[in-house]
Amino acid sequence: MDMEIHVSTSRRSELIDITEKVKQAIAGKEAKAIIVSSPHTTCGITINEGYDPDVQTDMIKKLDKMVPKDEDYKHDEGNSDSHIKTSLIGTSVTIPMENNKLNLGQWQSIYLAEFDGPRERKINITLV
Repeated sequence: MDMEIHVSTSRRSELIDITEKVKQAIAGKEAKAIIVSSPHTTCGITINEGYDPDVQTDMIKKLDKMVPKDEDYKHDEGNSDSHIKTSLIGTSVTIPMENNKLNLGQWQSIYLAEFDGPRERKINITLV
């Protein structure tokens, strides 16, 4: 069974914790695992620490340094860095389920990684 959630982003680059939205979407569903995926080429999905928001800030800062917006890119839409960052982060994560709940580590959260916002994003959830 496939589901989707929608997320509004507010900045060009940001990590948005979508863990609670995912939990709400799968509540009452049975599965061994879920796949959370982005159908967008400038927006990824990742898992990282959800306790300290400085981790999110550091990740965006480092990605911006590694892949700056203003380079001599051939793609002329002004978002080549966004495509590259999305490829580095990836567009999906697979999360095991235990007793019909996400089996995440104590500090882990699921993030939408926006690199070309602000936008409305659709995130797919597939039960396995």
